[in-house]
Parts: sequence; structure tokens; C-alpha cells
Amino acid sequence: MNDKSPTLIALGERVRSLRARRALTRKTLAVSAGVSERHLANLESGQGNASVLILEAVSKALGCSLAELMGDETTLVPEWLLIRELLHDKSQAQLKQALHALNTLFEVASNVSRSQIALIGLRGAGKSTLGAGLAKALGYQFVELNKVIETLAGCDVADIHIRYGANAYRQYERAALKQTLDNHPQLVLATPGGMVSDTAALAVLLKRCTTIWLQASPEEHMSRVLAQGDKRPMKGNREAMLDLRRILQEREAFYAKANYSFNTSGKTVVDSVAGLLGLLRS
Repeated sequence: MNDKSPTLIALGERVRSLRARRALTRKTLAVSAGVSERHLANLESGQGNASVLILEAVSKALGCSLAELMGDETTLVPEWLLIRELLHDKSQAQLKQALHALNTLFEVASNVSRSQIALIGLRGAGKSTLGAGLAKALGYQFVELNKVIETLAGCDVADIHIRYGANAYRQYERAALKQTLDNHPQLVLATPGGMVSDTAALAVLLKRCTTIWLQASPEEHMSRVLAQGDKRPMKGNREAMLDLRRILQEREAFYAKANYSFNTSGKTVVDSVAGLLGLLRS
């Protein structure tokens, strides 16, 4: 008989969802949070009745609030509760209308530029290769945001996470994005795959850039990364493809906020660049 608590099951699902959105393996999250991998596995499966201190450590490692991890970040004032109650059963189209109305109410102006193009998508989608080709065709500057982040931090992306943690990386990422957009009025920007999981950075992209979601099948994502000589996705991880599919699933709604989407599966670089040019000119 299954006696699992619905609350613990829901908590486990949120931990898995947040971990996938940030592309963290269970082992990486366990090390970052300072808990055992087995304890984290029990938590994700709804079996672990974790203490508040354990949940606090996990939430910090995921870069979210404890309230978000518990599934309720809108409990501070009655107004939040009333707004949530008003919106919770609305359709996607109605939520978009509500967001537009709030932007208008608070005068959050959109200044989307046709000459600042941001490519979003998972690693292996072709952002660097196609971004360089698209920029050349348009006569724009091509910028890989990861390189700007590394310049600001004085070390590579992996070292930022190791030395300073995920929250510090997000700060460097936001600073690099602002600096890049301010300094390059005409550019094609290749963004990090996980940037969409930071809603503050995503909001800037959507407000200022023409955004294109580069899509590919999970198999093609993986094969391209491996073809580049990067063995990290498979190293010590028998569930690499399952993890990749989960990451895509968790980020899909965020990637889908882009102005356009373009599927690169089965296409050559030349055909893909031509397709992107046609998309922009249409």
C-alpha cells in the first residue's frame, strides 16, 4: 500500500522540476546543498520527510526561495493571495492579457529591437555556429554571452560555479547581458542554454531583443555536443538522455516566449542561416 504523503510527493516533483530547469544532475545538487545523494533521491521520490534546514540548503543550491520550493511564493500579503486566486484558473491566453495589462498599468515599456537578435535554446541547438553565420549575413556583431561572462568574472563558467556558486553566476550573467546590449546596438547574441531559467534575465531579453528559439531533437542536441568533443553529458551519467529530455520539457514554456522559433534538425548550416534570414525578413 502506498502511504506517501501528497505534500511530500508534490515537494519532490518541484525539486525535480527546478533541478531540471537549471540543468543540474542529482549528484551536483546534492554536493552543492551538502546533503547525500541518497537523501536527495528520497526527497525527489516523495519518501523523504526532510527537515526545514535540509530544505533550506536545497533551495539555496537551486537558487530559489524556500517559499518557491514549498510551492507558494505569494503568501506575504493579502493582495498577493487575491491576485493568485484571480489568476490561478485562467488560460494561457488570458494570462498573457493579464501580463500585458500589468505592464501597461506600471508603464513597463517594451523596446524590442530588430537589430539586436538573441538566440536562445539548449546547448547543441546551433546558437554559436548559426549566430556567427547570421551576424555575418546581416553585417552585425556576433557575441557569445558566455565569453563576456568569463571576462567579467576572470575565470571560465565552470570555475564561477565552483568558486562562487550558482547565485553569483546569475549576477555575472545579468551584468554581462546588460553590458552587451548597451554596447552593441547591432548584434546577434548567443545566450547560455539555462539563461531562460533566470526570469530577470529572460525579461530583459524579451523586452529588448528580437528573440529566436533554436530547436532540435534531443538526439540531435546530444550528438552535436558530443561531436564538439564535449563528453560531459555522458560522463558518469547513464541517464544523460533522460536528463536531456527532462531539461527540454522543463524549459520549453520559457523558450516558447521567444518571438520566433526555428527547428534546425536535419538542416545544414547554410540552409539554417538562410531560413533564419527569411524568418527575420518576413
